[in-house]
Amino acid sequence: MSPKIGVLNISDRASAGIYEDTPGKACVALLREWLTTPFEVDYRVIPDERPVIEAELRRMADEAGCCLVVTTGGTGPALRDVTPEATAEVCEKMMPGFGELMRATSLKYVPTAILSRQTAGIRGRTLIVNLPGRPKAIRENLEAVFPAIPYCIDLIGGPRLEANEAVMKVFRPKA
Repeated sequence: MSPKIGVLNISDRASAGIYEDTPGKACVALLREWLTTPFEVDYRVIPDERPVIEAELRRMADEAGCCLVVTTGGTGPALRDVTPEATAEVCEKMMPGFGELMRATSLKYVPTAILSRQTAGIRGRTLIVNLPGRPKAIRENLEAVFPAIPYCIDLIGGPRLEANEAVMKVFRPKA
């Protein structure tokens, strides 16, 4: 059975069909580029509504059994940006190093990276990572933290994810 990865684009406008969901598609493309382990994608586009985000994160982790859930959008300071709060609400453990590294990476490109509130956390055997909402920033941020993601999933009892070492080097300590 293939592992499942959840991709959750959180956007009022994309969920209403006002514009195309490019952030979610960008995430899936990166994961397909980097991972050699075959995986299923559980994909949703939802509005910036905290109860909806929390319910979808719980569903992806508890019912769908995703080992990894990446969210896009809702990480800024705007009133409707509530993804980090929803993530913190559903997780047993927060992983602040993910957000710290993503902000440090983004600061190389834009001074407004300090406004970003990306984070990550663990719910059961699921790692949830909040990414920004623009495809370019998604690539930059996910590239920075991805080397640690497969090992994190190993540590929480998830399936072993292998990467294409030619395009993404992941880190696992030598046994």
